[in-house]
Amino acid sequence: MNTHHPIAIVGAGLGGLALARVLHVNGVEAAVYDLESSPSARAQGGMLDIHEDSGQVALRVAGLHEEFRAIVHPGGEDTRVLDEHAAVHMEESGQSGGRPEVERGRLRDLLLHALPEGTVRWDAKVAGARPLGGGRHEVTLAGGSAFTTDLLVGADGAWSRIRPLVSDAVPVYSGVSFVEANLLDPDARHPRSAALIGDGMLFALGGGKGFLAHREPDSLHVYAALRVPEDWLSSIDFTDTDAAKARALEHFAGWDESLRALIADADGALIPRPIHALPVGHRWDRVPGVTLLGDAAHVMSPFAGEGANLAMLDGAELGEAIVAHPGDVEAALAAYERALFPRSEVSAADSAANLDLCFRADAPQGLLDQFAVYQQAG
Repeated sequence: MNTHHPIAIVGAGLGGLALARVLHVNGVEAAVYDLESSPSARAQGGMLDIHEDSGQVALRVAGLHEEFRAIVHPGGEDTRVLDEHAAVHMEESGQSGGRPEVERGRLRDLLLHALPEGTVRWDAKVAGARPLGGGRHEVTLAGGSAFTTDLLVGADGAWSRIRPLVSDAVPVYSGVSFVEANLLDPDARHPRSAALIGDGMLFALGGGKGFLAHREPDSLHVYAALRVPEDWLSSIDFTDTDAAKARALEHFAGWDESLRALIADADGALIPRPIHALPVGHRWDRVPGVTLLGDAAHVMSPFAGEGANLAMLDGAELGEAIVAHPGDVEAALAAYERALFPRSEVSAADSAANLDLCFRADAPQGLLDQFAVYQQAG
């Protein structure tokens, strides 16, 4: 006999957990299914800037804002913009507190630990889902088991297994690929790179390429970003770290050695990260009993800094809509999606535009111009 859940959330990322937490504080149970074997099965990524008007709103609704403030990384809002010769064109100390930085893993742990034990079912990879009629769905897991639910929420990322229930759209390659690297114990082992990046975020840009780097409490997190064909990453053997470094650095011939060192001196393997996005303005017609949030609904490039923020806001607002419409799933989902679609469209458009300005032929000028606009707007 299949297990039945009134509400089932597929994906234990920030958005799915935010939804589960908001429901929990309002006395509503939800089951969360995630494909990872445990909460610590893999690293959760780098730093996130959590915005006052989105991510922080969600954390307040979830009753976790004070706990969030306690794990903020001091100095993480600092920003530097360099050119390919390592000349500094802009340096800004982030003192406003409007976008404090936090490690993604610590934020996820905060949300996880705020849920009752057993809320998340680990090692539960979704193989498929199908409608049963009347808004109910059956979800099949890779091990062969299944469950049914009255309300199914796809919070399972860019390659969502739930999205096909509402949309035929799939993410497409953005034209930009990242090569991810880490420099560990930077103050002792990589002092030059630590000084270059500073306490916050570094953008070092030239025509069609650049380095995006961030200081973390115990490491430097670096992305070499390149406008390359979609198959370029697949042409590299990332199991051969030295060869992978050499291939990436071919694109940075003539760049200042302090910038090239962000890849040349990296510790451990490099990680390929092709950047994909759903079409700007992605939306779907109302489908009974199912909806999406976060990257499942609106995956975009990271150049608006909105991915995690929107995922948490989606989760919080969906939770509030469910609580506000007890016993009426369709009214809750319709209210949630009316706000979701225009909000995510604006952010996706900003993300696509910012990607283009970061990789213009005259980079970093486009980014400098954008920061000037932000400063004028206060």
